[in-house]
Amino acid sequence: MPGVPFLLPIEFDIAAAFLMAVTGVWAAGRRGYDLVGAFMLGFVSGVGGGLLRDGIFIQEVPVVMQDSSFLWAVLAALVFGALTQRLAERFEKLIAYVDALAIGVYGVYGANKALIAGITPEAAIIVGICNAVGGGLIRDVLVREEPLMFKPGQLYVLAALAGCVSFVAMTYHYEVFSDEAAWIAIAVTTLLRVLAIRFNWTTLPLREWEARLRGKRD
Repeated sequence: MPGVPFLLPIEFDIAAAFLMAVTGVWAAGRRGYDLVGAFMLGFVSGVGGGLLRDGIFIQEVPVVMQDSSFLWAVLAALVFGALTQRLAERFEKLIAYVDALAIGVYGVYGANKALIAGITPEAAIIVGICNAVGGGLIRDVLVREEPLMFKPGQLYVLAALAGCVSFVAMTYHYEVFSDEAAWIAIAVTTLLRVLAIRFNWTTLPLREWEARLRGKRD
């Protein structure tokens, strides 16, 4: 019933793993990796966030170690990513758009699972964000790129934050059914991220914030 959160179907988790794995395979293709390299990068991109969520925050055996569906999802992502590599290279923002949907799904699932585990709503939001961006963080580190979440740019972590806050608020405080809240929160994250890419909504470096504050004082 509303107000009592229930665990979202595992298909949410598997779908997010597939989407994140696809971005990893595309990143591997752009780097000229072989099939093994593409699989490994797709694997850590796809399940990295879930491993952080389960192993570190919730402290249980990661679900990826218990359900072979995640391995099949990564293998499917490897095939799909390989077949669509040229499309991804032609449309440079395609990776970002797929990533936007993935962080929306992963963020919601992570926050939901944290609430079920008895974690406070505030902490559940943090778990959801880490779940959302964890795989992308590992992917960027492995290909020796500065992680997207660390540098100023189009809204990334803030988009995941908006979705996680929306989900937790709707299910924990406003008694919205978990599945309904999930779809709304996923839409919030994805739409905010896509709009940020489309209209170049960006965050600012700390130095620029300081300069602006000084300018206002002067």
